[in-house]
Amino acid sequence: MENKNPFIDKIYNFEDRLVRFAGESIYFTRNLEKSFENEYYKNQLIRSSGSAALNFGEAQGTLTDKDFIFKLTLVVKELKESRNSLKILEYINEGNEKNRTFLLNETEELIAISSKMIINKK
Repeated sequence: MENKNPFIDKIYNFEDRLVRFAGESIYFTRNLEKSFENEYYKNQLIRSSGSAALNFGEAQGTLTDKDFIFKLTLVVKELKESRNSLKILEYINEGNEKNRTFLLNETEELIAISSKMIINKK
């Protein structure tokens, strides 16, 4: 991933945004220096960002509003884990700063959207 904003092209489909976020998280982690700490947070970011997308896919197949809300709460949980991994990498100044900032901003937007979806479903 280069130093350009990968999120400049607006995607209005929430699932597609989650998939792009997971993919861009992978691109971001590929450029981290090799160290024990970076490997730990890299793996965590890959797992949590991908899990958010996968859980939303499961949410779309639920039969009840209760199940949908449960799956969406998992999406929010995984996005918050992604955000925390990115914040830790930011704190220790690892990874490309611009790309990390883009990912953090996208994480905040995705959390807000999924939280609003939960509120609307209740």
